[in-house]
Amino acid sequence: MTQRTLGEWLAYLEQLHPSAIDMGLDRAREVTNRLGLQKPAPRVVTVTGTNGKGSTCAFVASLLQAQGLKVGVYSSPHLLRYNERVQIEGVEVSDELLCEAFAALDAGRGETSLTYFEMGTLAAFWLFERAQLDAVVLEVGLGGRLDAVNLVDADLALVTSIGVDHIEYLGNTRESVGFEKAGIFRAGKPALCGDLNPPHTLLDKAAELGCPLFLRGRDFDLVSTDQVWHWRGQDARGQLIELRDIPLLDLPMENAALAVQAYALTDLPWQPERIVAALAGTRITGRLDRRQFSWKGKPLHILLDVGHNPHAAEYLARRLAQRPVAGKRLAVFGLLADKDLDGVVSQLTGSVAHWAVAPLDTPRTRPGAEVEAALQGFGAAVSAYASVEQALEAQCERATTDDEILLFGSFYCVAEALEWLERRATQEAANGFAG
Repeated sequence: MTQRTLGEWLAYLEQLHPSAIDMGLDRAREVTNRLGLQKPAPRVVTVTGTNGKGSTCAFVASLLQAQGLKVGVYSSPHLLRYNERVQIEGVEVSDELLCEAFAALDAGRGETSLTYFEMGTLAAFWLFERAQLDAVVLEVGLGGRLDAVNLVDADLALVTSIGVDHIEYLGNTRESVGFEKAGIFRAGKPALCGDLNPPHTLLDKAAELGCPLFLRGRDFDLVSTDQVWHWRGQDARGQLIELRDIPLLDLPMENAALAVQAYALTDLPWQPERIVAALAGTRITGRLDRRQFSWKGKPLHILLDVGHNPHAAEYLARRLAQRPVAGKRLAVFGLLADKDLDGVVSQLTGSVAHWAVAPLDTPRTRPGAEVEAALQGFGAAVSAYASVEQALEAQCERATTDDEILLFGSFYCVAEALEWLERRATQEAANGFAG
């Protein structure tokens, strides 16, 4: 058989199982055990939560890498390339390695049917195990208890935040969501939670398993000023430790605080300058991602963020208030049909002077007319367009050099904007070279 390309493998994986999501671990566990993938590295950190998983994973990985550890990170979804989901030492794995992993998994699964996500998760485990890593940081895809990432026993289990999302799978209360998130806890192993008001279901699960539990606001915390922030927490012996005068970060500092507490529980050296440098150097595409570009000779500012539920929108509104702009903010926005539209836009109507909305390039999109109507109901100034590209270019025309374009919502929305920015950069480079 001719070897498949990565695109062909991904198309194959999409039709491999009758449903895209099939909660439960029995099928994936069978394959994991058969292929010996239960412990892809000596140190394992798992991260779940309604929001903030990606940045927390990135912070943890940066802190470990700063100590010379060879680290793998698994995350989802991706923005532009599937390869973004699997990184080894900060570098996306190649198409060739992913294809090799998928081929090994496909042969090893026998007659066991796996979903697209399960195949991707086990492929990451396969790649990590063969890379002989010192540590892996694994982002949970959905929930926790029944997610394929939970096949691996974590040495540290982190919960970033708990909000109501994916109600068809996780329930419609914080208590039900908390129960699912706490499914990544392991008996006697440290569990950490960055939510200031964790539901009792999470606390009960930690107590049941005898997990040393570290809660933000009780066992560790951060205090920020206009210029810097300070962190306090505990080491593995329960001794108070601190970091002071940390520069303000673009990524959520609450998630940095959670990552620092996780690092404090390892046996790695406590070196404040190296820890602060690792935090300051952490970046994630599409999350509080500020960029500059030129539009018809006019320098413009854009902020990209994949916040797509009320909890993320509320956090984004707070960060915008902390970073005022000289002019006004112009939004470009699109959302999937299964998300809480009113709950998202209501958080940000006070921060945005004008909205440009559009449908997304997926059958799962919410129609632009629905988004427009919802914003009109909140009294917002809004215009609807046929695509994210058209909406973005319309805001570029409106914007002055003092304004900021806020492009947020679905991963699809941010991905379209990133592709647009890449095309513009390529065109400008070609024009400059031609000139």
